[in-house]
Amino acid sequence: MPFRYCLLVFLSVGLFLPDFPAQANIVKLVITKTESYAGGRAFGKAGTYERVYGQAYGEVDPNLASNKIIQDLRLAPRNNRGLVEYVSEFILLRPTDMAKSNGLLFLSLPNRGNVFPADTTLLKRGYVYLWSAWQGDVLAGNSRLTIKVPVATENGREITGKVRAEFQVFTPAQTQLLSSGPFSGATHHSYETVSLDNTGLQLTKRVHEADPHVLIPNSDWAFSDCTTKPFPGTPSISQLSIKGGFDPNYIYELVYTAKNPLVMGLGFAAIRDITSFLRNSTTDEASNRNPLLSAAIQTIPIRAAILQGVSQCSNFCRTFLQLGFNQDESGKRVFDGINAHIATRRNSLNVRFGRPGGGGLQREDHLFPSNEAPFTWQITNDSVSGITGGILEACSPVGNCPKIMQTLSSSEYRQIRASLPTTDPAGTKDLTIPDNVRIYFIAGTQHSPNGAQDPLSGFQMNYNPTQPTLRALLIALEQWVLSDKLPPASAYPTLKAKTLVLPDAKSIGWPSIPGVVYNGLFNNVPLLDFGADFDSHYITGIVTNEPPKVVRENAYAVLVPKVNQDGNEIAGIRNTTMQVPLGTYTGWALRRAGYGAGDLASLNGMFIPFKKTKAERLATGDPRLSLEERYGTHEAYVVAVRKAADDLVKEGFLLPEDAQNEVSIAEKSNVLK
Repeated sequence: MPFRYCLLVFLSVGLFLPDFPAQANIVKLVITKTESYAGGRAFGKAGTYERVYGQAYGEVDPNLASNKIIQDLRLAPRNNRGLVEYVSEFILLRPTDMAKSNGLLFLSLPNRGNVFPADTTLLKRGYVYLWSAWQGDVLAGNSRLTIKVPVATENGREITGKVRAEFQVFTPAQTQLLSSGPFSGATHHSYETVSLDNTGLQLTKRVHEADPHVLIPNSDWAFSDCTTKPFPGTPSISQLSIKGGFDPNYIYELVYTAKNPLVMGLGFAAIRDITSFLRNSTTDEASNRNPLLSAAIQTIPIRAAILQGVSQCSNFCRTFLQLGFNQDESGKRVFDGINAHIATRRNSLNVRFGRPGGGGLQREDHLFPSNEAPFTWQITNDSVSGITGGILEACSPVGNCPKIMQTLSSSEYRQIRASLPTTDPAGTKDLTIPDNVRIYFIAGTQHSPNGAQDPLSGFQMNYNPTQPTLRALLIALEQWVLSDKLPPASAYPTLKAKTLVLPDAKSIGWPSIPGVVYNGLFNNVPLLDFGADFDSHYITGIVTNEPPKVVRENAYAVLVPKVNQDGNEIAGIRNTTMQVPLGTYTGWALRRAGYGAGDLASLNGMFIPFKKTKAERLATGDPRLSLEERYGTHEAYVVAVRKAADDLVKEGFLLPEDAQNEVSIAEKSNVLK
């Protein structure tokens, strides 16, 4: 049955589903460990917390319309009930006394299996935290959460297919895993080659994405492990080695025949089903009680659920929604709110030989599937691809759309094309955002704030924090979901305000800062053909064109935020760092010599400090005012920070306790001391 037809059947059936008990298909929930959290510390009125570790045993019916969208599910092994099984690890952080919970289940998606720490402020409000595994290629170790999903086979035989792998390293290396991607390393499953013989295969290298591919002689590389033995090393069906090693200056590329694809799309069902179970079921089929119940709590205390995805997990959120997983098998809404943080793509979880941690950036995995239309939240007609759709296309017809906050750093505009969800393909007009969606751009921030020196660019990275702003917005989302209190209006750059522009230096208004090269580079969007068995609309199916055919280069207009005379962005939420700056804060940086010079330095930005005095800046030709010219004295700087913090509290973009902290940091700083 064609994928589009399956999805339409699922949606139309959902319109007429009665309100019967949830069928979450978590057949067994096993608690492996329960412990006191944070040494028994009390978190405000919520009191102490318990941390619960466990495993969710799930079963999925391949014949249900809601599950037929999962790639290769019909080819997965089935149990004696005709169902496909998975086992997902989870961690639950609950108030010891669930009567003190605010009734909000907050699912924080693990990023590559790694758990984000619970926010103390949210715990004080009585949140029930949940972390649950979804990414089937994550390997166990270092406290990573994993999910066991089956391997697809066809009539009992191995399935094989083309896999295109790119390899990039930060430091020289002898050996790399075959297909785990540039951001995954040894923490992810690698699809094995069907043969150790490299005859007929081509391993190439190039400095820049668009450069000609230079062939590496087959005698100079092997499917092998050279970590303990010189080249050609020990034969390995999951590793690749090069004579002389991998050089950080190059992008290496190999297309090979892999085997045994994992049924990765079960990760969507796993998140759907554990959330639905915790919200709606008192026991599993083995009579294990819902861990949110107790002798004193007989009714499930969850009033609503919010899903948060950070970085690649934000892409998960968007794909989860578009493929219809926000409706459980009984037709109930799964999540009432979603925070999709610092990513605006979808992911390749539902693709055969999928690698959801893949890049799709300007340099890293540039032609990776997941950067295709539709880009918008609402249903639109994309004139370039011919696709009519949107992220909300599955939940809108059945009334199960959540309240959404998309939060962005500066890096997403240049690297992840964050303008595309809010503009037409030509970049000539703003689009109207749905009422259930807010978009917040946290100006002057990088993807993951960090003040260390960047080995790729050589500059200090951008430390400007996003967490205080995000914390205020999450509480606003909580209140929107639980009390229907409207959050602040969206804040992001637009064409109408003339704050969203082309990336060239003149359009953006970039100042000429000594020692900083600006080349206007951004992550362009080609229109790609992955083959007849791949559905770009839903990022599902089988990729047969490797590499994909480029139908049209620069198919969409990618726009970026305009900056002021300091090089700092004008639009969006301008936190205290931006309102009272100590330098220029960017979401981009350029690679230095030896690392693909001139390309974007992954998702890293820069902090370029102002000079302290006017004399110092004039001596270097820096057009930006010095700290002395801006603030005069340390005391005046602190006053400016206090005013900015107070204004942000009034606007709903900063909590009072975080405002106090901002002022305290300013007071203790050595600015103009």
